[in-house]
Amino acid sequence: MSEQLTLEKVNEHLEYRDGKLFWKIPRKGLNKLPNGDYPAGWDNGEGYIKLSFLDKTYYAHHIVFFIHHGRLPISIDHIDGNRSNNKIENLREATLQQNNCNKRINNINKKSNVRGVHPSSNGKKWLVRISVNKKSIHIGSFEDLELADLVAQEARNKYHGNFAKHF
Repeated sequence: MSEQLTLEKVNEHLEYRDGKLFWKIPRKGLNKLPNGDYPAGWDNGEGYIKLSFLDKTYYAHHIVFFIHHGRLPISIDHIDGNRSNNKIENLREATLQQNNCNKRINNINKKSNVRGVHPSSNGKKWLVRISVNKKSIHIGSFEDLELADLVAQEARNKYHGNFAKHF
């Protein structure tokens, strides 16, 4: 059974410096570095930094948030979208839906190259659709792609607020 995560335990073993975590106590295989110079964690292959601590694996951004706020929310958003940028000023508490609004864009339509803008079935207009609370909402149809893009951006600003991502 793993130990409970506490600020006392975290502060005893880890140090936060400019978005990175370092071990305060030498770890197995890292005994050649001076105290405090042992980087904590590894890239998990998806851009996130993970570390093993108290017989459990954590995302580094969760530990950084915990150090600064004393709690672990359900979801933590990287404001700039960079999963390895764990500076505290780049992390904010978010709902899962808000976090999804600020995800890397993988839903850019190949025909329009614009997020949330798709050609109509006859190809004569551009349709604007965005996701709100897990539902796709039709915003409108436009003859001009540039106008459709602006409307899509405004809709994301309206419905996603500070979590809106346009690129």
